[in-house]
Amino acid sequence: MTLPARGGGQAARALSPAFEGLFRTEYARVVGIAHRVLADQAEAEDVAQDVFLSFYRAHPADEPYAAAWLHAAAAHAALNALRGRDRRSRREAAQALPPDATALDDPAELVATSETRDEVRAILARLPERSAAMLALRYAGLSYAEIAAALDVRASSVGTLLRRAEDAFRRELK
Repeated sequence: MTLPARGGGQAARALSPAFEGLFRTEYARVVGIAHRVLADQAEAEDVAQDVFLSFYRAHPADEPYAAAWLHAAAAHAALNALRGRDRRSRREAAQALPPDATALDDPAELVATSETRDEVRAILARLPERSAAMLALRYAGLSYAEIAAALDVRASSVGTLLRRAEDAFRRELK
């Protein structure tokens, strides 16, 4: 595996063993965080690639904050992609059925499920960045300690911050 040289140069170079190890260790989780927000595997993988490339260009792979940085960046990048998607969809007049439209037999159930997912994503896009990231990371399966490291907050504060984010989500839902 090779990436462009740091600084945007033209010459490609092989990955360091440290970065390759970091990539192999964290890629699935970074994609999982992005997928939890976006519900689109291909888009989640694109976000993960962008996150790893950004990290590669700016940070040494053996830094102790690497995993936390990648997790937070995945949540933020996925939320940004979600917001961009929301803006794009508002500009587009036509609405298409989701790709999994044939998976459900009942059209009413399909519509209800699709509307619920769209509403959740719209609410996440309206929440403050930290609250949306907190919810995205938690519901992507990260522990309180991992969330604390990713968002640079005290682990003892995660429960309170998560409850506040959930309350803000509920208020937006109403």
